[in-house]
Amino acid sequence: MKRIVFLTCIGSVALALTAWGAPKDRQAARSAKGKSAPSAHMVSARSGGHVAGRGAPMRTTRSFSTARSNQRAMAATPRARSSSVARARALQTSRVEAARMRSARTTHASATAAARNRAAINRERSLARANTVRTNRIEGARLRGAQTANTNARIAARNNVAFNRARNARIVNRWRSDRFRGSNYAAFYNYNRRWHDRTWWRNHYTRVIFVSGGWWYWNTGYWYPAWGYDPYAYYPYDGPIYGYGDLTPDQVIVNVQIQLQRDGYYVGQVDGILGPETRQALAAFQADHGLAITSAVDRPTLATLGLA
Repeated sequence: MKRIVFLTCIGSVALALTAWGAPKDRQAARSAKGKSAPSAHMVSARSGGHVAGRGAPMRTTRSFSTARSNQRAMAATPRARSSSVARARALQTSRVEAARMRSARTTHASATAAARNRAAINRERSLARANTVRTNRIEGARLRGAQTANTNARIAARNNVAFNRARNARIVNRWRSDRFRGSNYAAFYNYNRRWHDRTWWRNHYTRVIFVSGGWWYWNTGYWYPAWGYDPYAYYPYDGPIYGYGDLTPDQVIVNVQIQLQRDGYYVGQVDGILGPETRQALAAFQADHGLAITSAVDRPTLATLGLA
């Protein structure tokens, strides 16, 4: 009876040690199994056997679990360390790349903003320059318009004076009065229309030219119309024209018209034709300057105009 009690105590102690050595999450299962089934030590006691190796230290479930965990940890440490290093490097690389991308985006945004600012400034400058140019053009056009208006007003006033002078002047076609007996007007006083054919004119005068629809011959400082040289010739003026500088009659008349315009007597076209407007302007000029009114281009009139 004492032996049985002793074995029972030893079995209880062994069961307690086994339960203590097991993991905490398996204690409940171990306790349940201990209650439902008899332990190996109790079976051995009941069968009359002895506990093997009673003098040796007992190896529990917890000691086996701890050893296996240590072995797995020691076996997994190099791989885990390598994986951790790789993850750390990947994380660092991703952070560096993210920082680089953020820096690139920031730089691009700054460059874009600067470009927009420059474009806005350039547009404002261009607009300002365009406005300035437009203002200058408008002002220049206004000034030119004012100058043109003033010039036209002066020309109109001068033309009105010239027109009035010429309108009041009387054209003279005959030079038989005593006023034309002097040497300066002898060509006009002695002038008579002469009719001859072309052969006669060529035989008597070495210089016969065609000017303004008619034929003119040169004689002792004057140009005269060569009546009859061409039956279809036209002469807007029948009389002498004083010549100088070896100029043709139309060239002499052009110079006279220009000078009469400058002096405010002639408002017509400079065409080299001694027509009614030019003759009226000559008559007004001659009357204002105390000259004999020939209404033609004579030597004293050319000298007074400053041409001969």
